[in-house]
Amino acid sequence: MFASEKPVATLVLGLMGGILILLGSLVMSMFVFAPSNSFFDMSGGMGMMGMSGMMGTSLMTGVGLAFSLIGVSSGIVVILGSLMLYNRPSEGQLWGALIIVFSMLSLLGGMGGFLVGLILGVLGGVFGIASRPSTLSVNPIDAGPKRQGSSATK
Repeated sequence: MFASEKPVATLVLGLMGGILILLGSLVMSMFVFAPSNSFFDMSGGMGMMGMSGMMGTSLMTGVGLAFSLIGVSSGIVVILGSLMLYNRPSEGQLWGALIIVFSMLSLLGGMGGFLVGLILGVLGGVFGIASRPSTLSVNPIDAGPKRQGSSATK
């Protein structure tokens, strides 16, 4: 396969989208796993919320952990899907669909890669589905088996 036949635009869009999704999920996890005495803490200790504020904080940490894992895994799958689409363009529909699905899923855990990663990932997946690897055209007359020794036609 020639280098010009590989989907370079799909690779670039998917990689950029996946990297932004990973960055978005890391930023989101900073809010989830920040120490309780930092400026990210909204509960204010016991405050007016009493004990329910503390239970709500631990619940949000558990949910935030799940969403952070979804974001990181979405970014990794988008990057790997882009690389696989570049290396195996004949499987473009499979890898393009995976890129689109996990780019959309990144809205839950990676803030959609600041929404720019989501758009780039979806565009890369759509280009991956739409692109068809070119096949070499073979003349059907030349494709048959060659006969040795018989040059005369009847």
